[in-house]
Amino acid sequence: MSRIAKNPIKISNEIECSFNEGIFFAKGKLGQMKVAINSNFNIDINGDEVKVLPVKDINNDPNWGTTRAIIANIIHGVTNGFSKTLELNGTGYRASVSGTKLKLELGYSHDINFDIPDDIKIECPKQNIIKLTSINKEKLGAAAAKIRSFRKPEPFKGKGIKYSNEFIFRKEGKKK
Repeated sequence: MSRIAKNPIKISNEIECSFNEGIFFAKGKLGQMKVAINSNFNIDINGDEVKVLPVKDINNDPNWGTTRAIIANIIHGVTNGFSKTLELNGTGYRASVSGTKLKLELGYSHDINFDIPDDIKIECPKQNIIKLTSINKEKLGAAAAKIRSFRKPEPFKGKGIKYSNEFIFRKEGKKK
C-alpha cells in the first residue's frame, strides 16, 4: 500500500494545471510540460493541491506512487527547475561551451564534442566545473550521466568527471 501516493501535491497560484484525456499539463514561470498518465489513475486538481486517485479501488498498484512522483517532479520543474553540477578532476581536463556543443578535453588524443539537448542549459563557470539546468528532471539526469560516462572517476587518483556531491572511495595503491 502506497503512503506517498496518498499525499497531495501543493501548488502555488502562478501554476496552471489541467488534466484531460489521460494527459497532465502544467505551465509555470520556467516553461510548460505535459505527460501521459496511466489509465488506472485520475488527477484531481482542487485550488492549491493536486491528488492522484486510482480509478478502481486498487491500493496495491506500484505505479500509483510513481505517477504521483512524476507529477510532483513536473510541478517542481516548471516552478523552480532542477540543476546538477559536475566536476572535472585531472591534469589538463577542461570543459567549455561553444554554441550548442560542450567541448571536453579529458586526456584522450581527441576532444569530445557533446551536443547539448534542446531543453537543457549548460554553462561552465570555471574550466573544471559544468553546471546543467533544466525543467525536465529525467532528461537532465540522462545528460549528466552521459557526460560523466566519457571519463568516470577512477578510485586510485580520483581523476575523471564526478558529481559535485559524489564521494569517490579511494583505494590504496600497490605496495612493494
